[in-house]
Amino acid sequence: MWRRWLGSFWGELLFAVVVVGLVLSFVAKPYQVPSASMEQTLQPGDRILVNRLAYRFGQPKAGDVVVFNAGQAWRSTSGSTDGSSVRGAIKTVLGWTGFGPTGSHTLVKRIIAVGGEKVSCCSTNGSIVVEGRALNEPYLGSNFPFTPGKLDCGTTPRSLRCFAPVTVPENSYLMLGDNRADSSDSAFRCRSAAVAPMPQGCWRWATRGNVVGKASMVMWPLNRVGIVS
Repeated sequence: MWRRWLGSFWGELLFAVVVVGLVLSFVAKPYQVPSASMEQTLQPGDRILVNRLAYRFGQPKAGDVVVFNAGQAWRSTSGSTDGSSVRGAIKTVLGWTGFGPTGSHTLVKRIIAVGGEKVSCCSTNGSIVVEGRALNEPYLGSNFPFTPGKLDCGTTPRSLRCFAPVTVPENSYLMLGDNRADSSDSAFRCRSAAVAPMPQGCWRWATRGNVVGKASMVMWPLNRVGIVS
């Protein structure tokens, strides 16, 4: 009986769904970019392929664009929910099959620094400094205004680009959007005050256990197909 059922249309369909779900859950997974926070690298609505094996035998590194499940600190203050148990159930099923989000709040950002590294902003020309080295960031789509001597980290008000030195916790990552002036990222809440010191505990980190995988390529739309760098 079971052999006959497994050889039927419905048995083969179930087998195909399970295989596809396993591949998408453990090997590669499509993900839709939800916002403009990663322009120009990624555009809103881009469908990207997330390589879930990229860090199977290694660690995420600075410069990688990764998809991660954001923790409670990343949630908006609006307290939005799925809206209904049915919608939540649908999202759960889609997540299991690999076609939906892996968590209730999944984001894509670029790693700027990894655990143990000291980061500050800004250098004299407005660059982020990691372990004493000013970063060159040709991928930026936007940034906050910074004019040495007129609007920098020593003026009042100061540039919103600035933040005090911080050491990234172990097994964590400092995540920023390439569209820096329009990104709710690790430093977002620390930029809220242009005059007063940064709020205590304002940093938000991605953690190793919440990394879904590395954004490897844009699959859709066709005119944007290519490797994510």
